[in-house]
Amino acid sequence: MYLDLIRLNDIRRMRDEADLIVDESAVQAAIGRMAANITARLADTDPLVFTVMNGGLILAGHLLSQLDFPLEISYLHATRYGHATDGEDVEWRALPDANVQGRTVLIVDDVLDVGNTMLAITDYLCKLGARETLTAVLVNKLHERKARPGLCADFTGLELPDRFLFGSGMDYRGYWRNAKGIYAVKDL
Repeated sequence: MYLDLIRLNDIRRMRDEADLIVDESAVQAAIGRMAANITARLADTDPLVFTVMNGGLILAGHLLSQLDFPLEISYLHATRYGHATDGEDVEWRALPDANVQGRTVLIVDDVLDVGNTMLAITDYLCKLGARETLTAVLVNKLHERKARPGLCADFTGLELPDRFLFGSGMDYRGYWRNAKGIYAVKDL
C-alpha cells in the first residue's frame, strides 16, 4: 500500500511539473475543425468508425458527437507501448470484429508518432476488404522518424513538437489520459 501511495504521488507530481502546451479550449477547437473536415468528406459514405483503444477513446467521445450523419462505431486495440514510454512491435489486444468488407473506414486515435501502429491497423483493415481506410488523430508529432517519409493522418487536430505528451487521450505510464489539455513531460 505504501509503495502504491508513493507511485501515485509521483504520477501526480509529474503532471504538476509538466508543461501545459495546449489548453482545453484549444483542444476542443481542434476537434471541432476535425469534425467539420470529416463531415465534409464522409457524410455520404456510411462509414464504419474504429476507435483505437485506449488512446482514441477520449478523442472519439468528443469527436463523434459532432458528426451529424449516420455512422457505425466499433473499436480495436493495437499498441506498441502498453504502459511503457517507448515501444517495439505492434501487439493486437482486440482485433476488429465488425465487417469492413466494401466499407469506408475511419480510424480514430490519439497521436501519430512514428506511425507503425497506424500502418499496421490500416494494412489489416485493407486485407479484410475495406474499400478505403482514413485516419484521424488529435496530434501529429513533428519529427523525422516516421515509419514512412511524409506519413500523416487524413485528419489531424494539432501538430506538436516531439516531446512526451499526455492528456486528451494520451497517457503517461497508463495515467492522465483524462487530463484536460495536452501536457509535455519535463526531461523526457
